[in-house]
Amino acid sequence: MDFLPFVQKARTCRRFAEDKPLRKTDLDWLVECARFTPSARNAQVVRVIEVLDQSAEALFPLTHWAMALKNWKGPTEGERPTAFLALLLPEKSPTISYIDLGIIAQTIQLAATSRGWGCCIIKSFDQEKTTALLKPESPYEVELLLGLGQAVEVRKAVDAERGKDLTYWRDEKGIHFVPKRTKEELVLQALS
Repeated sequence: MDFLPFVQKARTCRRFAEDKPLRKTDLDWLVECARFTPSARNAQVVRVIEVLDQSAEALFPLTHWAMALKNWKGPTEGERPTAFLALLLPEKSPTISYIDLGIIAQTIQLAATSRGWGCCIIKSFDQEKTTALLKPESPYEVELLLGLGQAVEVRKAVDAERGKDLTYWRDEKGIHFVPKRTKEELVLQALS
């Protein structure tokens, strides 16, 4: 597959098929993909907690979804993620560690897309209750949650008009549209 259409397809997914849950072997495969990502100074400081079944059900209400969709409170029963990967960093990690965190999150999202799964990278969650539920080893703290499952939401990237709102939206059919800046707006200079 050409990489550009693949990346265009790998949009954030917020609706999943709960009747087709991911399994531990699926999460293990995603973590294996993440294991080979680049890492600053090869420090490999990011750690992962795999969350399935009842623990995923308990984690879901601690997450907050799609703040730009004012009339949507998140996935309803039957559309919720069937698994999560919690990405952790040591307390007081240097800024460069957050770059590693982003690389791993993006790699997992692309890997999930390659198998028809959806992934939502979540920073908005109840930190205190999530920590109490997941009980990460010291000195690690949960920095991101990746909601995962069989994707059912149709997502489309569309060119944004220069100077217009970049807020995502859904049409009357429930298709999720994500405006993206054009290449001409993105590239400030092309030096030779």
